[in-house]
Amino acid sequence: MNEETKKKAGSGKGLWTLRYTLLNATYFAAFCTVHAYAAVYLLANGFSNTEVGILLAAANIVSAVCQPYIAGVIDKPGALTNRRFILLSVLVILAGSGVLLFAHSVKLLIFIVFGLIYMIQFAYQPVMTALCFEYQKAGCDIFYGLARGLGSASFAVTSAFIGSAVEKNGVTILLYVTMLMMALSAVVIFFFRMPGGETENASDPASGKKEEGDKGAAQPHNRLSDFARTYPAFTLFLVATICFYFAHNMINDFMIQIIRSLGGGETELGYANFLQAILELPVMALITLVFRKISAQKLLVISGVAFFVKILILVFAKSMVGMFVSQSFQLFAYAVFIPAAAYYVSQTMEQLDQVKGQAFVTSAITVGGVFSNLISGVILDHLGIRFMLVTGSLVCGIGVVIGWVAMTKLPHHR
Repeated sequence: MNEETKKKAGSGKGLWTLRYTLLNATYFAAFCTVHAYAAVYLLANGFSNTEVGILLAAANIVSAVCQPYIAGVIDKPGALTNRRFILLSVLVILAGSGVLLFAHSVKLLIFIVFGLIYMIQFAYQPVMTALCFEYQKAGCDIFYGLARGLGSASFAVTSAFIGSAVEKNGVTILLYVTMLMMALSAVVIFFFRMPGGETENASDPASGKKEEGDKGAAQPHNRLSDFARTYPAFTLFLVATICFYFAHNMINDFMIQIIRSLGGGETELGYANFLQAILELPVMALITLVFRKISAQKLLVISGVAFFVKILILVFAKSMVGMFVSQSFQLFAYAVFIPAAAYYVSQTMEQLDQVKGQAFVTSAITVGGVFSNLISGVILDHLGIRFMLVTGSLVCGIGVVIGWVAMTKLPHHR
């Protein structure tokens, strides 16, 4: 990108952050209706806990396999860019939600279409993160922490009203909100273009892409073995991430069942989701200040400990007070992990590996969800909630140990 174009890209201070904030806000509002209320929607359509677990696990498996592949394609020269993949994903989710409006408890159709929506929504999350850092490096002024935090606030606001809306109007309201948010998101990402369109050019050095045949250019580590040798600490930490999100997804995917065991319902589910999401805003908005004092590596370990404490509290919870205290630890768990992981990848990886690095983080989160979905539903149906939460605590505790070893004992880049 030439200097003139960089000046144009950087001239709209605040505007780029606003656009990226709108992209996050619409994404996480829909994330609330799809992911946070997945069990509510599926149970209302005749699925058992075990069937819910199988569906979500299948969607997560496909997502985990596809994410690194998608990132590899985006990293290479070609027509598929971060922005175009996001636009395509948004349109598919919008269309899929429209199909579900007419499914009317046809379980096979719901299984396929909802699974596709669930999978794609996860798949384009790391691409959104990579999009931000791509535009930042090209001279666009984007405040990632604030935009991502306001995305969580959008999730919180949606959670605050959607629980009672579902109780009054049924689960179909979830589909209408998802469609509205995806329609808005499509408009935002369609006009999310840099002056001159340089990010669409595969030869642009700022985008981290090289023309094929450029012998002097750095090469991406697309083979998993090469990637692991180059980034040993990150690779081991992915195992810890799987453990953290085994516990995290256990809580989120079956939160309605946990809340019902504590005497609550869909309204309390909305309050609980609101609490944990709104607490993410101040942390993510101020995370750049935190990075001046604490490294991303240390913050990732701290977040793992918080994930462990969060689920351990639920093991001993006797009322909704315990649930709300547990959700408060989102302040140190998810709210720290997401920006810390994004900055860790941006700081330690070569430009050509960064989309892949962000995708691997989300893949690890997804794999954690796979194991959680497969195991949690079965445990819940046969052994109960307490045993499920104890299992999650043990797995998360193991993840804390692995994460500490990865971030303190291994090299971050070879």
